[in-house]
Amino acid sequence: MTAVASKQKKKKKNISLGVAHVKATFNNTIVTFTDVQGNTIASSTSGSNGFKGAKKATPFAAQVTVDKAAAEAKEHGLKTLSIRVQGAGSQRESALRAIFNQQFIVTTITDVSAVAHNGCKAPKRRRV
Repeated sequence: MTAVASKQKKKKKNISLGVAHVKATFNNTIVTFTDVQGNTIASSTSGSNGFKGAKKATPFAAQVTVDKAAAEAKEHGLKTLSIRVQGAGSQRESALRAIFNQQFIVTTITDVSAVAHNGCKAPKRRRV
């Protein structure tokens, strides 16, 4: 007996207010659109869009990533955004520009990057 999986249509959530999380690391870009509570509506990464290796950390890869995630989020009715940017990669500005080009109403932009507070213990002094 073979099991045939029936294709189910994805439910549209109809959420108008949300948060765009942009994580720009030195190796990758992760973009996640969530509702205000933090439930994921749409997400995309540079790696999932076909970029490999060092090309994942380019501004163009970030732009393509935002475009794909934003199109998916718009299907669920997302219109107004608050943006949270994390990380120190070169893709941050490119990702923000791509979000602005998607005709979203942006209320706030917040940098939520972690700030080092004296860090971990330095290695023991080298004796020669």
